[in-house]
Amino acid sequence: MGREAAEGRARASETAPVEDPADSVDRHIARWTGKVPFDVPTEAVITRIQLLAKHVSHAKERALAETGLQAFEFDTMHRLASRGAPWRAPSAELAAELLLSPAGMTGRLDTLEKSGLVRRLRAAADRRRVDVELTGEGHRRWTEAMRRRGIAEAGMIEPLDDADRAALAALLKRMLLAVETR
Repeated sequence: MGREAAEGRARASETAPVEDPADSVDRHIARWTGKVPFDVPTEAVITRIQLLAKHVSHAKERALAETGLQAFEFDTMHRLASRGAPWRAPSAELAAELLLSPAGMTGRLDTLEKSGLVRRLRAAADRRRVDVELTGEGHRRWTEAMRRRGIAEAGMIEPLDDADRAALAALLKRMLLAVETR
């Protein structure tokens, strides 16, 4: 009888619906319900997006720290790497993309150049123009930072299967398009 009862309980637990564990947003909503008016589904979505964005930001910061790069260094190198080999762009173009003043760009490039991550080259056709190019070491460090960031990002979406990822991407795209086109 004991064995049969145990097997019966095991079968029942296999077929019983599994309740999702509460996350920090569930606790946040429970704490605020009845204290302030809000739409629960909206609060749940927006707060989860905010918290996930913070987790993404922290994961990216850790990946950069592991490669010894600061965010401003990575951002500048990322813009150069996006152009393909030889990973070069005019400094004025980079400054515009990064929303930096010429003086801000100069300071940033001084730091990167001293670290051996970029080099400045005078354009042959126009000596006033300065091109910025990733060095081999700069490209290697950028690539390593990208690899580490990719691992962190993949870990965050690992609980989702391919169909879930596609559905979530489509839903987020719909939300973003609505905001961007207002």
